[in-house]
Amino acid sequence: MFPPRPFLVALQFLTVLPVRLKKPPDNKTMGRSLLYYPLVGLVIGALLAVLVLGLNETPTFVAAALALTLWVLLTGALHLDGLADSADAWIGGLGDRKRTLAIMKDPYCGPAAVVTLVLVLLIKFTALQHLITSENWQALLLAPVLGRTALVLLFLTTPYVRSNGLGSLLSGHLPRRVSLVVTLSTLAAVPIFIGIAGFWLLFTMAGIFFLLHTLMLRRIGGTTGDTAGALVEITETMMLLTAALMA
Repeated sequence: MFPPRPFLVALQFLTVLPVRLKKPPDNKTMGRSLLYYPLVGLVIGALLAVLVLGLNETPTFVAAALALTLWVLLTGALHLDGLADSADAWIGGLGDRKRTLAIMKDPYCGPAAVVTLVLVLLIKFTALQHLITSENWQALLLAPVLGRTALVLLFLTTPYVRSNGLGSLLSGHLPRRVSLVVTLSTLAAVPIFIGIAGFWLLFTMAGIFFLLHTLMLRRIGGTTGDTAGALVEITETMMLLTAALMA
């Protein structure tokens, strides 16, 4: 049966695309939905590429702005919200685990969150503009894919620190061996798809993942939904920036 139910669950959670499920997914289906996160990233990247290709007669800065807007709308700003909460918590937590976790629960945005969001969106916009100018559609496709592949890798290697919530459910029911195969297969496909430049993307992704993974473990002993969202946003941004610099 295609599309598989776990894929539809992943698509429903990670995007605002109109996906309707006849009944709520069970725990096993929720865990297996993580396997399809890279595929959802490919859907997002493909929609962005189609939009940009359709705007080939439009000034590049306008096309980049519209592509970034679509990107945010497609994801419902899900990961941006996590990035904002994480930025506030890391600055306001003052190195304390309990204080950091408490600030992540606060629905309000502080100065650190606002500045971080502005900087990330600015870098994404300028990188997109350059990639559109150089017609680097591959990077536009791959950035959402690698961002969500990093998410699967995070749940594979990092304990979830909260005892309840969706993240705990995903982490507890993730089929680990299959997810490892999916992760490695996705990463191996990058240099096959774009050649030697793919190794630079993977090298950058590995560095970002190791850095953020280490910061999470040192500060809060694992990950939360907010830090997972921050990982996605930062990975996507660095993939775009790396591709733009290589171009």
